[in-house]
Amino acid sequence: MASHTVSPEEVLRKNRVVAVVGASKTPGKEAFAVPLYLMKNGYAIVPVNPTADAIHGARAFPSLAEIPLETARSVEIVEVFRPSEELADVARQVVEMKKRTGRTPVFWAQLGLESEEAKRLLEQNAVPYVMNLCMRTEHQRTLVTG
Repeated sequence: MASHTVSPEEVLRKNRVVAVVGASKTPGKEAFAVPLYLMKNGYAIVPVNPTADAIHGARAFPSLAEIPLETARSVEIVEVFRPSEELADVARQVVEMKKRTGRTPVFWAQLGLESEEAKRLLEQNAVPYVMNLCMRTEHQRTLVTG
């Protein structure tokens, strides 16, 4: 079951720049298809993948910390395609990104991903989150058909 501290629909309506941690360059993977869907629906993506130079024509970065400050300041959502056991580490990176940029992105863990440790870290640092929910499905449900 999805958990969140902010309305997923509101997040999708109000934000347009998405850093995608674990974005894939492999067709057939959700981490490839979902960012492409988002791009086709008016969102800008900032892929985060240490093995890619670019994904869907967008420059990729090895980690959130390596996104240049000007670009990092534009990130409004950090969408995560990494295993649940890695969510706490990504949450720490988002907290550091918040400190570095002075802006608070929404942490969004894809469908099937959830971590109590990540939730605690995010709550302690006033970072809103959505977990265990697909951005594409939620966009289609609330903004396309809703």
